[in-house]
Order: sequence, then C-alpha cells, then structure tokens
Amino acid sequence: MSAAPKKVVLAYSGGLDTSIILKWLKSEYGCEVVTFTADLGQGEELEPARRKAEMMGAAEIVVEDLREPFVADYVFPMMRANALYEGLYLLGTSIARPLIAKRQIEIAHATGADAVAHGATGKGNDQVRFELGYYACDPSIQVIAPWREWDLNSREKLLAFAEANQIPIAKDKRGEAPFSVDANLLHTSAEGKVLEDPAEEAPEYVYSRSVAPEAAPDQPTYIEVAFERGDAVAIDGEALSPAALLTRLNELGGANGIGRLDLVENRFVGMKSRGIYETPGGTVLLAAHRGMEQITLDRGAAHLKDELMPRYAELIYNGLWFSPEREMLQAAIDHSQRFVTGTVRLKLYKGSVSIVGRRSPHSLYSQEHVTFEEDSVYDQRDAQGFIKLNALRLKLWNRQQQGG
Repeated sequence: MSAAPKKVVLAYSGGLDTSIILKWLKSEYGCEVVTFTADLGQGEELEPARRKAEMMGAAEIVVEDLREPFVADYVFPMMRANALYEGLYLLGTSIARPLIAKRQIEIAHATGADAVAHGATGKGNDQVRFELGYYACDPSIQVIAPWREWDLNSREKLLAFAEANQIPIAKDKRGEAPFSVDANLLHTSAEGKVLEDPAEEAPEYVYSRSVAPEAAPDQPTYIEVAFERGDAVAIDGEALSPAALLTRLNELGGANGIGRLDLVENRFVGMKSRGIYETPGGTVLLAAHRGMEQITLDRGAAHLKDELMPRYAELIYNGLWFSPEREMLQAAIDHSQRFVTGTVRLKLYKGSVSIVGRRSPHSLYSQEHVTFEEDSVYDQRDAQGFIKLNALRLKLWNRQQQGG
C-alpha cells in the first residue's frame, strides 16, 4: 500500500464533487492540496472556483487559460485525422483529458507534490484517461481516485458531507441534477438521469450551445475556411488563432443548429451509455477539412487515412494519447497533410453543413481529364485493357463456380 501523500494536485472545477474531494483529501490523508483549474473554453467564470478553493483551505491555487494549446496541440492534430469514435462522436471530452493530466504532472513537479487526484467516477472512461495520462508523464506518481476509495456513493451522502463540512452547495445542486455536463471549447456533453432511457427523446433544455435546427434562420449562411498544411487558419479571409477560430465556428454552427448528436456509445470500461453532444464548430471544421482533402489528397493516401482513423479515434477515446502507437499514427497523418492547403466554401443551414466549393494551389483535380467534352489528354480506349485485367479474376472465379 502506498504511503500517505504529503501534497496532492487535484484537478479542480469548483463544483460540488471536486470541492468535497478537496476537503476529503485533507481530512483523509492530512495532506496539503494544490488545486488546478484549467480554462479549456468551458464558458464558465473561473474566479469563483479560485475563491472557493481559497475558502476551502487549498495550500496553492493554480488557474490557467489553456484554450490556445488545447486547440492547437490537441484538437487540431485530431482534426487532421478526421477522428470520429464509432463513426459519430467528435471526442470532445476525450481529447481534453491528456492536456489536463499533463499539466497536473508538471504542476506536481513544480510544487513538490507527490500525488495527483481527479474527480472521475469508477464507472466512467475519464478515470482511465486521466490515469493513463498521469502514468505516461510520470510512471512513479501516486494517483488518488476518491470515487474508488470513499463511501460517499450517493448524491444524498455527498450533500450530507458537504453540509457537515460547511461546503457551499449551489441551489440547483441540492436535489439530484437532471444530468451531468462536461464542456470545453470543442463541445458540451450531457449524460444521466433524464437521458438514461435511450428510447426517450432528449428534452430541448438539455441543449445549451445550439438552437434547434427547425428554429435556425430560414436563409443559409455561407462561409469560407482557409487551411494550411491541414490546419484551419482563417474564416472569410480573416486570420485567427486556433482557439479564436474554433470559437467563431462554434458561434456560426450553433446559430444554424449544427452539431447535435444523440449517441449510445460503448465505453472503454465495458458498458453502454447514452450521451447528448453539441459540437457545432467541430462539426463544421470536420466537414471543411474533408472538403479540403478531397482535392489535395491522392486516392491511396485518402483511403489509407480512412482505414487508420477508427483505430486513431479509439486510442484517444480510451485515453492513449501519449502512447507510441498514437504518435506513430500521428506522424503518418501529419505527413499526409503537407499539401492540404487552400480554401473551402461551406453552406450552413438548419442543422446541416454542406461543402459547396473548394480550391487549392495543390489541387489534384484535373478538369481536362474529367470533362465530358472533347479532350486531348485521355484516350478512352485505354480503359478496355484496364477493365479486362480487372475482370480476369472474376472470369476465373465464375469458371470455377460453374464447375470448371
């Protein structure tokens, strides 16, 4: 059994669960607690979290704006791969965890802490993502997962602990919350309670980042997204930083009812769960990136990327961002993006995003070759031999099936 930690870095949101964990760590282990709150664009004021940590007796408080590295170093590399878990999920929660875990370890080293802690439950994927990230960055770090240790296994027990220890409880937290929410600049997710029956349609109040498609404007919105080497760099000719660009796409996509997903997914820990996801900017960005690749990637490279993508997405979902196999795949993906440069024009309308134009200085599209008009670059008689060679194995197979 590990020795009791002297100082712990806690991933701290300022909500009920992590506030209880802060107090529990101090009373259970008699240790100092350093709180770490990351601004990943969740849209919440973080100063209240700082004040609450001070009131709760945190030894040190770290609040950092990580929006730019989050998008530039995690979201954009993932977008180069066109990553979708189980063909639908844009991995908004999954891709945030490695950055938080990495910074926790760095803060632990800087503050002399000998342990890290998180507030993920023993039923979910996040415990795996956080802890695989911790161990990848520091194999010797001690990890504390209160949900796997304490007996506060119900909302009622959590509230009783909070009241007994004078931990402030937001009024909307006094009863059972209707659902659990995770948010960052890429997405918002909602799970639990009213959403636990997958047969029932999610109520409209669950959605917070987008208008209902039927309530979106009756006129489409047209935008142009510019790319350099696979990364989006500008919207409608205006150069933007990664975080600013994703923020703008969130606004445009959300206003047009884009990016809603009702998904029953397979968790890494073995169970199925139903989640409601809103990823307006990410949905637009994925469509734009694929549109750019349509004219800049060779067929073989494009098809190989599509074969690799499910494996890449699964690695991120399962918390293996820092694994050698993810880095190997990333190297191949990034190599494919050398000429993915140009501009894509998109139409946003009532929940849908459509590619309506694309151009690139590295375009592989040849109008001379595909035209239905007369041309001098393609001899249509060449197709006869091509077809006969491809038909040979089918002829032989048919002969065998017919008894030789």
